[in-house]
Amino acid sequence: MKLKLAIQKSGRLHDDSIKLLKECGIDINNGVNRLKTEASNFPLEVFFLRDDDIPQYVEDGVADLGIVGENVVMEKNKQVQVVEKLGFGKCRLSVAVPKAMDYNGVQDLHKLRIATTYPVIVDDFLKKNSITAEIHEISGSVEIAPGIGLADAICDLVSSGSTLFMNGLKEAEVILKSEAVLIANNGLNAAQQQILDKLLFRIKAVKKAKNNKYILLNAPNNNLQQIISLLPGMKSPTVLPLAEEGWSSVHSVLNENDFWDIIESLKAAGAQGILVVPIEKMII
Repeated sequence: MKLKLAIQKSGRLHDDSIKLLKECGIDINNGVNRLKTEASNFPLEVFFLRDDDIPQYVEDGVADLGIVGENVVMEKNKQVQVVEKLGFGKCRLSVAVPKAMDYNGVQDLHKLRIATTYPVIVDDFLKKNSITAEIHEISGSVEIAPGIGLADAICDLVSSGSTLFMNGLKEAEVILKSEAVLIANNGLNAAQQQILDKLLFRIKAVKKAKNNKYILLNAPNNNLQQIISLLPGMKSPTVLPLAEEGWSSVHSVLNENDFWDIIESLKAAGAQGILVVPIEKMII
């Protein structure tokens, strides 16, 4: 029994998908122009497909799983389940208007022509905001549509916003924040679900490790309790006596989001020799 996983054959999410599998200890050969391959050490077969096709393949059961952007899942609106957000491929789907336009809010989109490759999402957004606008579905180069007179505004994926700027546009409304997700067919049997659970266990361990750092520091015993109170760890910090009397070595784990604030507090509390080490996997 093997699970069949569909990923992008090229493009924004391909490399990160391959990297995630390798970080999960899954050895695959993704040679040039291959359409499918098998893992040598995990019950997984990988298909390389166009991202727009992945939700359909998963719904039909041709693939059991897929890695694809949330924006594609929502646009294609297929009967699949999102089983895990993967933390990479982050972007936003935004409405952009010409820089010269005096934009004051979503009502300013009323009766405009909006060019997009995401007509389903845009239509849903307009309906929720009671806006009547004309949607022009185009397959690429959306950002040039206002400049050539095809549309008054666009809705497209945005990362840095530099492409919008170069085409005389400004971001007006963020309608969706997207990242890569793992989707699954709704009809997985018990054996398939068991393999999926093993894969999810590995993915979550990798994600957890990326969001945390291992920290080691030297703490004066007369301030040890204050320093420990700043370091919750997974359960509680590890404290070991140093050879030098009056000092202890403290080991713990810090969340990336809180890292610098806590480091500053530790320094203020007398911590010295602070070492920060990346975590490869984190099993909890």
